[in-house]
Amino acid sequence: MRRPRFGQGKKRGRGPRVPAATLRKQQAVTADVDQVTGAKIPKSFVFSRGKIPSTLRHLQQDLRKLMLPYTALNLKEKKRNNLKDFLNVAGPLGVTHFLILSNPKSLPHLRLARTPQGPTHTLQIEEYALAADIANSQKRPRCPPGIFKSPPLVVLSGFIGLGEHFKNLVQFFRHMVPAIDPSTVKLATCQRVLLLNYDKEKDVINFRHYSIKLQPVGVSRRIRKLVQNNQVPDLRDLKDVSDYVTKAGYGSESEADDEAATVSLASDIDKLNRASRKSAVRLQEIGPRMTLRLVKVEAGLCSGDVLYPSPVGKEEKTKQEKGEEEAEDVTESADGSDGEPEDGSEDEMEE
Repeated sequence: MRRPRFGQGKKRGRGPRVPAATLRKQQAVTADVDQVTGAKIPKSFVFSRGKIPSTLRHLQQDLRKLMLPYTALNLKEKKRNNLKDFLNVAGPLGVTHFLILSNPKSLPHLRLARTPQGPTHTLQIEEYALAADIANSQKRPRCPPGIFKSPPLVVLSGFIGLGEHFKNLVQFFRHMVPAIDPSTVKLATCQRVLLLNYDKEKDVINFRHYSIKLQPVGVSRRIRKLVQNNQVPDLRDLKDVSDYVTKAGYGSESEADDEAATVSLASDIDKLNRASRKSAVRLQEIGPRMTLRLVKVEAGLCSGDVLYPSPVGKEEKTKQEKGEEEAEDVTESADGSDGEPEDGSEDEMEE
């Protein structure tokens, strides 16, 4: 007589059980890879080195918000943390880009570094404005929290025909956010634009951050609010519903249509912006705003050979300075040799 088997027997219809640790690793790998394009999703750390003023602390938080959702918004750093500590944490978390703020000699700098081996681009921040400053300067600021659920679109302008160091900087800007496929991208996820414009006359980079807003062409502001809010308006002082639409001020409330900013959507986005009608694209700055100047390029991660300014040029300058010093020494020795015989001749004459 056989004894009954105790414990878990073989269950039919189910595959092998995956350990929890292996499952977490698989989920982490799938989270780091774009499910549409299959490319690795770039992630970033925004932190500071050394003592920086409170305004640069606010700028650091604005940059973290700009790099959402693939950045650490609440990254906590301590004084004893060095660059190696951030690099050790960046590997397991899949962080590919560092944005480092510093304030040497009271001149704010922003270093853009690619992990783990560089290169590093150092840009001097000549002017900057915080997101709060830009919102206070606008009559109707618009910055809904939902626009930060997807990364911004990076638009580059004026970087054609520049040197090799600028080509590396352009590659950094292109790959610090996930790439998009125009044929498969969802238009509803395109909520922000990061515009980087190079001014050749001033040799600076203009850094601007905008929110994208779509408005249907030919629809007044009252109708847009009525559809978007899903609330019945106050009609107590009106005789008919049509008075709400044809009320005085209808022409001023409907914004002028600009053909250059009018597009035809490929798919429906919301109740108002549909593929069957045209929509006007409007950009509103949300900050931060910066004016940057490239001052240094290093081959490694905040170290290594200096690629810009060109070290060859520095060697030539040192050679020229040495040549000038040697020429001065030769002239001085020549003057000294001319003076000695004169002194000797005078002595002989005196004797």
